[in-house]
Amino acid sequence: MDTFRSRMNLVDAFAFVVQVNSNYLKLKAGYLFPEIARRVQEFSQRQVNADLIRLGIGDVTEPLPLACRNAMKQAIDEMGTEVGFHGYGPEQGYSWLREAIAKSDYQKRGCEVSADEIFVSDGSKCDSSNILDILGDSNHIAVTDPVYPVYVDSNVMSGRTGIAGESGRYAGLSYLPINAENNFEASLPEKPLDLIYLCFPNNPTGATASKKQLANWVSYANKNDALILFDAAYEAFIQDESLPHSIYEIDGAKDCAIEFRSFSKNAGFTGTRCAFTVIPKNLKGKTSNGNLVDLWSLWNRRQSTKFNGVSYIVQRGAEAVYSKEGQIEVKALVSFYMENAAIIRSCLTKAGFTVYGGQNAPYVWIKVPDGMSSWDFFDFLLQKAYVVGTPGSGFGSSGEGYFRLSAFNNRVNVEKAMRQIASIS
Repeated sequence: MDTFRSRMNLVDAFAFVVQVNSNYLKLKAGYLFPEIARRVQEFSQRQVNADLIRLGIGDVTEPLPLACRNAMKQAIDEMGTEVGFHGYGPEQGYSWLREAIAKSDYQKRGCEVSADEIFVSDGSKCDSSNILDILGDSNHIAVTDPVYPVYVDSNVMSGRTGIAGESGRYAGLSYLPINAENNFEASLPEKPLDLIYLCFPNNPTGATASKKQLANWVSYANKNDALILFDAAYEAFIQDESLPHSIYEIDGAKDCAIEFRSFSKNAGFTGTRCAFTVIPKNLKGKTSNGNLVDLWSLWNRRQSTKFNGVSYIVQRGAEAVYSKEGQIEVKALVSFYMENAAIIRSCLTKAGFTVYGGQNAPYVWIKVPDGMSSWDFFDFLLQKAYVVGTPGSGFGSSGEGYFRLSAFNNRVNVEKAMRQIASIS
């Protein structure tokens, strides 16, 4: 009798266990950056006196611009008054920030983007994942390889892929290789696709796209009724004046593209959190029965339901980016990090490495030495030079054989890291 009761209790216990989203179980062993953190922690426990220099993740190091800090301080003081207090703000963002973005980032460059097509958020990483909420599960999806891992993992989590094969590629996704052999320019897909992720300047390779290249993608998307998800988080780092900063500089892009932007890297808002997404009002999708619906309304409803908006204080700080003082300070920040990138490129080239990127983007993409995998090279730099970077294979199978270093650090650390790498090369 006791055995019977024990069995029944066990059945009852399992009967009430909540069901999980099994799509998460399809994710590979660990997200790239947590795996890096794990290896770094293990090494630090063995080498407690090692002074590590972190050139791995794309986190900024320099202080927020003074214009932004002053604006946020003033906003805090306003919040301490009855007249200036702000509670819930508009989920889409305050009109004064959206208007500043539309004027400075788009209209000055000839892009017909209006303020009400801009949705302020707490990060492009969030938006590029959350956008899937308004898109159907049956879309055929393409990503470049290597790729920013969030694009892939968010599709896995939402059940839009199969399982990963031995190469790490997921069934149900189309991968577009970018490497030195094709000059980091993905070929247009041979078959019709519905959803295409593009990132320029590219994370992780630092590659850029010309107006001609983007025009080819826009033409393909409009011809095939596809939607481009265009991540322009690093546009401020473009130094070549001939290169487009926005996909909306291309005719026809407002009919086929959503663009993501961020204040994280250009203005140092990684810890402050402010970004925005542009969804043109004329951009259409279709329902399962073929009826057309505008994506702007769906995203507006999604944000109104699931998002309470970015704080008033932070948005005032972001607005200050577009002030005269803010523009000067942001340009100085961008120049500082691009000088870091130039130092990394120059020193690694002198040390005998083949390097890419780092000229219009804050990332330098390195060809690892023959006979090493990208994770081998990660361990080599960590253990011998005390430098933390990012293995290319973590961005996709086509990233194997490459390695990413970030220019986001202070000058002393960058120069020290290059000396230490040169000493072991």
